Amino acid sequence: MLPLKDKIVCITGASAGIGLACAREFAKQGCRLLLAARRLERLRQLAGELKKSHGTTAHVFALDVMKPDNVEKAFASLPPEWRAIDILVNNAGLSRGLDRLQDGKLQDWEEMIDTNIKGLLYVTRQVLPGMVERRSGHVLNLGSIAGHQVYPGGNVYCATKFAVNALSHAMRMDLLGTGVRVSSVEPGLVQTEFSEVRFRGDRARAAAVYQNTRPLKPEDVAEVVVFAASRPEHVDISEVIIMPTDQASVHHLHRTM
Repeated sequence: MLPLKDKIVCITGASAGIGLACAREFAKQGCRLLLAARRLERLRQLAGELKKSHGTTAHVFALDVMKPDNVEKAFASLPPEWRAIDILVNNAGLSRGLDRLQDGKLQDWEEMIDTNIKGLLYVTRQVLPGMVERRSGHVLNLGSIAGHQVYPGGNVYCATKFAVNALSHAMRMDLLGTGVRVSSVEPGLVQTEFSEVRFRGDRARAAAVYQNTRPLKPEDVAEVVVFAASRPEHVDISEVIIMPTDQASVHHLHRTM
């Protein structure tokens, strides 16, 4: 097991869900945390919680991954002691709607593509050069079972997650020989704010997604992320699909009545 104490871990979308759970899990390992999201006040509350519970040193900053200028400025403005990022967790992502392609909304498409694909690229482009120069580092991309299987109404969202899968493979090729590792962690159904965001705040519709079944918890995914990050430096957990026991595919979910 690779000791993670004092490693600098940057997590995007750290204000909720899997990103927040990853922050807590890395804090248990004694990491220094760079926490980024649009909701800065939530990040400040999280940093305070982790300082109290684990003595964690954290630096929080507002970040909108959809805006390349914002991403570039945010990383360029990091204090010098926070710039040598050891682990990058590309977690920021979202889905919008379940429209058929012929009924799709351009705004929804752009938001998913700009966040899930371009946002991941913008952030990674800022962090990778330093890792390559130091010949050390680890990029962990949060993918999805939707990057392997398509479901009705998931058209553009699934396409973005297929892209994350492809980019993870491409990064491994581009980084071969640099010592920088790339892992893709791809969960099935996880109970987070994901569905509430997808349905633009319709809590009843979002709750129905998880009704009468046992989805993953964000903590389940975070544990896998930290496991991948803590392997010896010659070991790269390149791809992990993690599913609830009650789910066999995007089309097969067991529900009790």
